[in-house]
Amino acid sequence: MAVYSMTGYANVSSQSEESGGATLLIEARSVNGRFLDVALRLPDELRALEPALRELLAGALRRGKVELRITSAREAADGWPHPTAEQLNRLAHLQSCVQGWLAQARPLSVDEALSWCRAAPPAARPDERVLAAARQCVDALRAARGREGERLVATLLERSTRLRELAARAEPLVPAVVKRQQERFVERWNEALAAALAGTSVPTATLHERALAEAAAYALRIDVAEELSRLNAHLDEIERLLGAGGELGKRLDFLIQELHREANTLGSKSAALELTAISVEMKVLIEQMREQVQNIE
Repeated sequence: MAVYSMTGYANVSSQSEESGGATLLIEARSVNGRFLDVALRLPDELRALEPALRELLAGALRRGKVELRITSAREAADGWPHPTAEQLNRLAHLQSCVQGWLAQARPLSVDEALSWCRAAPPAARPDERVLAAARQCVDALRAARGREGERLVATLLERSTRLRELAARAEPLVPAVVKRQQERFVERWNEALAAALAGTSVPTATLHERALAEAAAYALRIDVAEELSRLNAHLDEIERLLGAGGELGKRLDFLIQELHREANTLGSKSAALELTAISVEMKVLIEQMREQVQNIE
């Protein structure tokens, strides 16, 4: 399945001879959002189509703030309507009926007749034409969101690869950092004990064993191998979801939070500048991934 972005734009125009050369202009645009939020901008004569248009959008899209705008423009350069014979016959019939009941009623002027023809719906039902054009526009919007989704996937996979490289750089540093910290800990421990316990009868071997035990406990506290393992596991799941496609924005958002947690822990437990620098670079990449994931459906 494909991965879709929540960002996209599409427009479609549809011309109808039945409506006196009127051209429908349909625009659809969407941005990211937690849920599907639809806003319709319709002319008054198309308000009856609002439920059908909402159903159309809900069937094609799952998340995002979507705006669908439909406007009508006349093809004629002077803006005057072109009445059809059926519209004029209907006006003449209505005028005869009114004057039959109200003899004092004056006849319609040309301007009034043109105004009525402009406002009156065409004889042919426009619903199917409008819905067909709207369906075409929504399909184009979904295709645009799909193309943007492909770019997001490529970006996320590139960031994932760089995170793996950073984790691979950090992994061999851990044993060396632990050993160096153990040596420093034992050295300082012995110096402190030598100064504090001068002249006591405590065996040197006992003091050394206690120093080693404390150093081992400290080494466990600064060991980040588990964090690196979980980080790689989260990256595996992210890559699996991107390969599977579908609606995965919320799941990816959760995994990004977990990645951020592991990178923060790595930074807080770092006992060397090398690991701290790697942690900072990881958090920059994860933040970039989070911004991209916010746009995935």
